[in-house]
Amino acid sequence: MFYKLKDRLRRRHFASQVQSLLDTPAITLGEASSPIVLSQLQHKDLLMYLAAIKSFARQLPPSAVHVVNDGSLSAQDCALLTRHVPGIRFHALSDCREPGLPSGGTWERLIAIARLSRSHYVIQLDADTLTRGPISEVIQLAHANRAFTIGTWDGQEIESATERAAQTRTRSPGATHVQMQAEMHFDRLSHAAELKYVRGCSGFAGFAAGSDKLQLMHRLSGEMQKLIGDKWLEWGSEQVMSNLVVANEPDAMALPHPDYTDCEKMQPHSRFVHFIGTCRFQGGRYADMINGMDWGAS
Repeated sequence: MFYKLKDRLRRRHFASQVQSLLDTPAITLGEASSPIVLSQLQHKDLLMYLAAIKSFARQLPPSAVHVVNDGSLSAQDCALLTRHVPGIRFHALSDCREPGLPSGGTWERLIAIARLSRSHYVIQLDADTLTRGPISEVIQLAHANRAFTIGTWDGQEIESATERAAQTRTRSPGATHVQMQAEMHFDRLSHAAELKYVRGCSGFAGFAAGSDKLQLMHRLSGEMQKLIGDKWLEWGSEQVMSNLVVANEPDAMALPHPDYTDCEKMQPHSRFVHFIGTCRFQGGRYADMINGMDWGAS
């Protein structure tokens, strides 16, 4: 209860700091060959999302923008977003569910991505991200139809699932979080020897066009639930699946860290930052960075 009150107060203060975002120009869409950008959005993240999509689009204009509405976006919210993001397309949460796959958390977001990426390159963009500079790696990967994810340590590479299982069992034997529990069982999955993994963050990831990701998701999700039971239905399992989907695309890549990072590990030269909850509002850095950006003529 105390945390919720503190969070509301921090968000209210943040909103007062970045209200000028509402006076910035609408984004410009890119060519039809440019990636689609998709996000899952809730009402309380509206201003953060405007900073995320506008800062991203200044570096890589998307061909289209899709939003999965978690159910809290009002008609006024949607009208505001439509003014700032031309042609934005909204998806109801209930329309992004798939029989046989978990729901809740951000599973609906990943399912929507899997469907759209049958024919388009799709970039998943969290609302609490900020593109601070050139993202040449992302542009090159999207152009080459190669998947990516934001990594968590320097020099990170795609690894084998069996290697990750052994490392997690050794380093975190008593861990109960769904991500650790799932990783410990990777070597018991079918085709484990060929399976790849990356411990990335689903907050920013690129999904190549063309493959049937839902088929892979159904197989791995079904096996994982048999291995760890209802633990697989807990929040966090979608991030595990996102990491698996990305890693098993041809020539997938973990973006260079800390050029792409979260706010805990941010450096002065970081070009893309994910403002996760633990440090989102500390010291006012997030709002200061938003206010210090060039948003173009209004």
